This record gives sequence, structure tokens and C-alpha cells, in this order.
Amino acid sequence: MARVTRFAPSPTGPLHLGHAYAALVAAARGDRFLLRIEDIDSARCKPAWEAAIYDDLRWLGLVWETPVMRQSSRAPAYAAALDRLAALGLTYACACSRGDIRAALSAPQEGVIGPDGPVYPGTCRGRQGEGAVRLDMGKAMALLGEVGFTETGTKAGQHHFDATFMAREVGDIVLARRDIDTSYHLAVVVDDAAQGITEVTRGEDLFSATPIHLVLQGLLGLPSPAYHHHRLIRDDQGKRLAKRDDARALAKYRAEGATPADIRRMVGFQAMGSEITTSSPSRSAV
Repeated sequence: MARVTRFAPSPTGPLHLGHAYAALVAAARGDRFLLRIEDIDSARCKPAWEAAIYDDLRWLGLVWETPVMRQSSRAPAYAAALDRLAALGLTYACACSRGDIRAALSAPQEGVIGPDGPVYPGTCRGRQGEGAVRLDMGKAMALLGEVGFTETGTKAGQHHFDATFMAREVGDIVLARRDIDTSYHLAVVVDDAAQGITEVTRGEDLFSATPIHLVLQGLLGLPSPAYHHHRLIRDDQGKRLAKRDDARALAKYRAEGATPADIRRMVGFQAMGSEITTSSPSRSAV
């Protein structure tokens, strides 16, 4: 079976060295390489940044299948997924502000940090009405029992997550925000299934989100792809690169005369057939 991979950037700023590495890894590991534009946050996503994504990826020598999926056109699919979860009795409305959540987590024994920040204490659990839509993780895990996957990247091995772990370390995640009728977690799960992704390649910073995605896949009856979390490209202080790191934007390197081969060397990437080898980036690169 063909291995289908994808690169899924958000057009909220320039692509940097970390994005280049992520795209190169995804393209090298797939028999089919897809591109998805994650533009559900319309307030931050700009057409100019989307155009720059295509330009930078072509310059790197990457080729992807068309048409490109854009999340901004996928609202009906996300609504259908939410409706299915609601029909299972697994969602509730949350009216809590960030301040409310901070106050509820002020006790010394509270305040565990999960994939989306402080684990929500369940203040609005069982509530009906308006607000953000949350998943009742306890009910969800009662249906699933346990979720697990095989990791082939930086944390290679078998990983399993039970109801106790999900309650303590993840909690009742947001499925749809008040201003956006979906969330990263819901959208990425629905879209990976729609695109037939067989292996998700992404940075190791998203490893903690994988249990959430496994839960949603199980509840929605969607296939679970394989997962490969790769290392991150970091600056001289060891911090991972962000879109505000314009000094390391691909466009800047291009303007200064760098070649695609230079970028591969900077991020320590070398593809050999279907195998990938990596080395530490040179100190002058990041």
C-alpha cells in the first residue's frame, strides 16, 4: 500500500528552517505527498502568507498533489463530526473564560499542564447552552477503554493511554471555539482521514497531542494513521523556531543567495531513497 504523507502549515507568517525540515521529512517518507493549508483562524491567516508557502516549497524542490486542501472550505465536515460526537452524548458547552479557568486551578494540587495548556477542571461539565464545545473525556474513555499507537520517530516504540492518563494529563479538550466552529484537534483528525493520510509526520512538540487524535479517531470511526514525530530545529539557545523568528525565514535565506542544498545542510537533512538520515544542524545555521 502506498504511504501517504502530508505537510500542513498555517499561513500566519513566513516559513522558517523548522518548516523546511518538516516538509522535507514528510515528502521523503511518502510515496504520495500532500499539502494542506490549515487556515481555520481567519483573523491571523493571510493570502500573502499562503502564496509564500507555495513559493518557498517549490523553491525547495518539493512537488505535491493538487488540488490543495484548505481548512477554510471544510466547515461542513467539521460540523458533521461535532454532531456525531454530540449524538453520542460526549460534548458540552463551556462558558468559562481563561480567567475562570486560572481561578479554578489556583489550588496547589491543581494546574497540570496538558497539550492545550492547563488541564480544564470540568467546571461546565454537563452544561447545555452557548459557549465553546468541549469533549467529556471521561465518557469518551468509558467507550474506548484505552488508545495506543506505534511511534517510529524520536520516541520510537509502543505507547498506550488509559482513562486515568487522559483525565489527568489531557482533560476535556475544546472541540470548537466560540469564534471558530472547530479546533486544531478536530480539524486535523477529520482532514487526515479525508485525505487518506497513512503516516503523520510532525515535530516532536506535537507528540502530546497524539492521544487526543487517537481518541477522536476512535469515537468518529476513522482510521488511525502511523505516526512519526521528528526532532525540532532550534536556535542557539535551544528554543524551537517560531514564525516570529524572521531572521531564519526561508525567504531571507533565499534573498541572501542560499540554495535548497544549503537549507538541507543547515537543518541536517539528507534523504537517501526512502530512508532518512539526520545530523545536528551547524551552529552557524540556527
